[in-house]
Amino acid sequence: MAERFRKGDRVTWSSHGGTAEGVVEEEITSDTEAAGRTVRASEDDPQYRVRSEKSGGEAVHKPSALKRK
Repeated sequence: MAERFRKGDRVTWSSHGGTAEGVVEEEITSDTEAAGRTVRASEDDPQYRVRSEKSGGEAVHKPSALKRK
């Protein structure tokens, strides 16, 4: 099972320009609209809304794309 994250966790992820850093804003556990797209998620397959510390932008990632900082 993939690692679980909580709101406020500091994480890094791969971005267009290298590595981005930010904070987990929300664990998404059901299909929803977030960061400008439809997110398919469930309790068994969550995704995470994160906010970049550098740009302030939002993104949604699967837990496998995130690393705890």
